[in-house]
Amino acid sequence: MTIAAWWRRQSPWLYLVPALTLLIVFTYVPVGNMVWYSFHKWDGLDVTMDPVGLDNYVRVFTDERYWRVFLVSLYYFVASFAQIAIALYFAVVLSFNVRFRNLFKGILFFPYLLNGVAVGFVFLYLFQPDGTLDSVLRLVGLGGHTELWLGDPDIANVSLAGTSVWRFTGLNFVLFLGAIQSIPGEIYEAADIDGANRWHRFRYIIAPGIRRIISLSFILAVSGSLAVFEIPFIMTGGANGTRTFVVQAYQTAFQFRQIGLASAMAVVLLAVVLALTWIQRKVLPDDEVNLS
Repeated sequence: MTIAAWWRRQSPWLYLVPALTLLIVFTYVPVGNMVWYSFHKWDGLDVTMDPVGLDNYVRVFTDERYWRVFLVSLYYFVASFAQIAIALYFAVVLSFNVRFRNLFKGILFFPYLLNGVAVGFVFLYLFQPDGTLDSVLRLVGLGGHTELWLGDPDIANVSLAGTSVWRFTGLNFVLFLGAIQSIPGEIYEAADIDGANRWHRFRYIIAPGIRRIISLSFILAVSGSLAVFEIPFIMTGGANGTRTFVVQAYQTAFQFRQIGLASAMAVVLLAVVLALTWIQRKVLPDDEVNLS
């Protein structure tokens, strides 16, 4: 075999080396270290770690402080369905000829471009007592409906989940819009000839055509609702019943210096996300949709 022929065979793998190196160094090695830490008691500073076996995992599942915070994720999980519905609605509407279509696309996608910390501070001022939201309610004669939006445990998570919807709707919107616009125009023309209205277009053309993207959105909704961190951490610090599992893990690691226990929490979260994703893929298999 000549050198040129050998190079042609090996060059695709050589091009993958930088990407694989970064993936291994910054993803798989840290995950492996995290699993190793989870079987030890360590404060992150000592040069030695004390093996504790499965004690950290037993504590995660038996101590109410650690597993009850999973329930907070339900607020974000429910909100993610509203987020998907809103994004899908606007994607369908703006995929057709509408006045100021590009303007509305920019408005919907803009929140996703903002930094999560900046979004947290903006909505912190919006929801604070006598803040922007309370002032607007008084201005329109609804001053009696003002609440402690972040101070009342009954509505604090609803406020935070609403903030999450505002920020991430743009991502789903772009995914849906791109998928809808990839459907061949000839299919719409044939539907028009057959007398199909917009509901028929959505039900028989758009929905089957973007099924894979809808499936992806559900995966992102599940993983995102379990891994919420920035918004509750910035806006409430986890107070008033808004502490999510990731916020709890962060505080356990960096405030209470229990790196081993926090690593066990992270491993549990990873396992839960992978299991739910596997179940979702079985319920909604990623089959190719034939529109021809």
